[in-house]
Amino acid sequence: MGVARNILGVIAGLAVWIGIAGVAGLTMRSAWPEYASVADAMAFTLPMMFARLAIGASATLGAGWVAAVIARRSMLASVTAGLLLLIVFVPQHLMLWNKFPVWYHLTFLVSLLPLAYLGGRIGAPSK
Repeated sequence: MGVARNILGVIAGLAVWIGIAGVAGLTMRSAWPEYASVADAMAFTLPMMFARLAIGASATLGAGWVAAVIARRSMLASVTAGLLLLIVFVPQHLMLWNKFPVWYHLTFLVSLLPLAYLGGRIGAPSK
């Protein structure tokens, strides 16, 4: 049952990541007209890039937290969710490499595992 809970935790964590990022992205487009006007071209200003990174960080923390809670405090589930996010996003960022500064890509990619782990620590405190 432990392996099944870990798998379910990872899947749920990834779903939460998609949900948080999706809702926040749609909210940002509807609440920030300047953002909406440049979103398709990905011609973001510095504040817009920081907002996107904050959304990614929040979504990653949430994914790690949910994975740990569902997997009954399994840090393996949280870290696995972060690793899968990294595997998915490295090719995406390589395709978009010229659209963003290097610091943006590195901040996002390098933060995925630590933030998933931190979310898991929050969701699975020590006894």
